[in-house]
Amino acid sequence: MHHLTILSYIVWDPMKEIIRGIQPPVWYSVLFALGFIIGYQIMVYIFKKEGKDPLNVDTLTVYMVLATIVGARLGHLIFYEPERFFADPLMFFRTWEGGLASHGAVPMILLALFLYRNYFVTGSLLPPKLKFKKQKKTGQSYLWIVDRIVITVALAAVFIRMGNFVNSEIVGKPTDSDKGVVFGRIAEMYFEDGINGVDRAEASKGTSSEQLAPGIVPVDILVTFEGTSSTEQDIRAKLEREFKPMLTRYPVNEHYQEPLGTPLNYELVPNGRQWTATIHTYGIVRHPAQLYESATSLILFFMLLVLWFKYKEQTPEGILLGIFLIWQFGFRFFHETFKENQVAFEEGMTYNMGQLLSIPLVVLGLFVLIRSLVIGRKTE
Repeated sequence: MHHLTILSYIVWDPMKEIIRGIQPPVWYSVLFALGFIIGYQIMVYIFKKEGKDPLNVDTLTVYMVLATIVGARLGHLIFYEPERFFADPLMFFRTWEGGLASHGAVPMILLALFLYRNYFVTGSLLPPKLKFKKQKKTGQSYLWIVDRIVITVALAAVFIRMGNFVNSEIVGKPTDSDKGVVFGRIAEMYFEDGINGVDRAEASKGTSSEQLAPGIVPVDILVTFEGTSSTEQDIRAKLEREFKPMLTRYPVNEHYQEPLGTPLNYELVPNGRQWTATIHTYGIVRHPAQLYESATSLILFFMLLVLWFKYKEQTPEGILLGIFLIWQFGFRFFHETFKENQVAFEEGMTYNMGQLLSIPLVVLGLFVLIRSLVIGRKTE
């Protein structure tokens, strides 16, 4: 056993629902939508400041929302689950199974902005009777639009990664220290949904000062059983028969390390008509990789916004896009070193899929930035 001197880890166990018992909308969906709502307001402000028709932002937002969702979904399925996707293309619509990839959103957004810039759309989505008529937006070049939209995309990335953190998904690797985050919600969900008679489960920092090993720290799980006629003996049998094995099985054991070969360590007390058990176990401390990425995206957002405020139309077209691609996906390459791989085939790779897909986008950013600076100097 190792002794903790400073309990610097946190046990992260937010309610997945905004209102307990009501699943939709989850926090991720709210944060995802919030990124677009605030981005919409920013784009209206930009259009007004630069003398453009702010009504165009409504159309632009529709393009952006559709491109982001469709592109991110296709990107995940093509890059991470191609065999399943090509065998069952309808899984594209099963979004509740999860799976969005920002690398897929980028090319789809760039295409959508090209359509917005060059075509006027008429018709309806349902039933699909869309018609594209060639009509360029006056005073809005393609790079002018992209340079402004990346400001809001950087902000959306902040909210999306915060949503991933709330959902305890795209988690980081173990820190092998007591500094980091234990994603405690996974055990709560499996206890509440997978074991009959459980009313509620809440994970928190353990009261013990001992840890199994570096990065394996005490976690207490308070389990409240529904008011039933079960005896104390029945509850104790359930704890050993069902709770102990669940803590050692996938996917709970990705975040917990329950000692093997020993009885479950717990206290059981009556609480009115209910029973309450405090299970003493251990959690795996991980990097909050989602917050790392959210933080660098926030810095990028403010950096792009300041550049726009200071220079506006004086900025050579393409510079903000170039900075966005280099910063966002350069850091994405770096952040991937702290993340667990998303799919099994990445385990044998020197660089995972997220890193490989980031390289061409960084190269594209360098090309756009250098080209913009060279053209900018020629026009001075």
